[in-house]
Amino acid sequence: MNIHTQRRIDAWVGPLLCGLVSLWGKCFGRTVDRQQPVQQVLVIMLSEMGSMVLAGPMFARIQNNHPGVQVHILQLKRNQSVARLLGLAPDSHLHGIDDSGLFSLLGDLLRVLWRLRRLKLDAVIDCELFSRISALLAYGSGARLIAGFTPHTQEGLYRGSFFNAAIPYNPYRHITLQFMALVDALSSASTPRTKAIPLTVKPQDSGLQVHFSDGDMASFTRDLHRDHPLFMQAKKRILFYAGGGLLPIRAWPAAHYAALAKALCEQGHAVGIIGLPEDQALAQSIQAECSYANCLNFVGYTKNLEALTRLFFHSDLLVTNDGGPGHFASLTPVRTLMFFGPETSALYGPLTPRAIALESHLACSPCVTAYNHRATPCDGDNQCLKQIQLQQVLALALTQLELCEPRDPAYV
Repeated sequence: MNIHTQRRIDAWVGPLLCGLVSLWGKCFGRTVDRQQPVQQVLVIMLSEMGSMVLAGPMFARIQNNHPGVQVHILQLKRNQSVARLLGLAPDSHLHGIDDSGLFSLLGDLLRVLWRLRRLKLDAVIDCELFSRISALLAYGSGARLIAGFTPHTQEGLYRGSFFNAAIPYNPYRHITLQFMALVDALSSASTPRTKAIPLTVKPQDSGLQVHFSDGDMASFTRDLHRDHPLFMQAKKRILFYAGGGLLPIRAWPAAHYAALAKALCEQGHAVGIIGLPEDQALAQSIQAECSYANCLNFVGYTKNLEALTRLFFHSDLLVTNDGGPGHFASLTPVRTLMFFGPETSALYGPLTPRAIALESHLACSPCVTAYNHRATPCDGDNQCLKQIQLQQVLALALTQLELCEPRDPAYV
């Protein structure tokens, strides 16, 4: 099911269902004892893969606030590889929903709700910003505590009134801090609950790690030497993620990427273009325009998130549009230049001192927010990214390459 259909269903059917559930909860709801220990908690994070990395400090806070708690995670099935790669919960605690079609979605919703209710959950943390389907799933799980974002007195984006650990969404604070506030809200009785939550400084890193077996990583290194010797023999290894994923408006112009690739290849560095299968034509066009043999196409080579993360360990610099790769790179030693425009690094910047956010700060930026369900009013002429100059990016890239520490001998 495409994203536009999902938005329409959520916008038209969602508020009605949330209203009915709120009425039911008002009539038949029970008083919540916040002193009872939280032993089983469900985290709902359906859509964004990169947000799972930004939520790393939240998972640590859950364990810190509720020692011994068992964490369950509900995601779309296509995004579950992140939780597995990071070891955030055992496989038996990972719950998935297939959103490829309407009937598969409805069937999985019923199956998941039945399974969740059997867990006797103590709490749900709904990390979706203003999605009605996640709110309904949170209530339907049967948990006694439901934490999530609500508008309170802000207009629009109605999600019902059944959240009993609700906090206001704050567009001025990094999303990592807001996720952490959701955990604290489970133990707070004030309204809005953020009044009782102390100010927290944004963490310098996610606190998460990826773990590969030595044998698997060694095999990947051998394959890279065999399949892409120009990449492995170059002075420095640079990766580009030039695609925009579900939001093409987030992409720095392809012509700029091609010119940057050419400038870097001229200096003896190698550039590898990564992306989703649908980015194949884009990668080929950048390759053709660059015309250097050491500009390489890695689209399709990394067939899953685990392989992509291994490639980051073998690289020195990632130049990327806003999206998942920039956040996964924060789990590795690779340095990152990440473009923002339709969205802002103030909310979604990666948690690593090795990343630099590139933004032009136009008056209309950011235009993709929780309040418009990421449906930008932009006409497609993303000047917020087009005005980030090639020479600025090249200078930053060369500076970052000079700052790179010697590679781990295992990845040489």
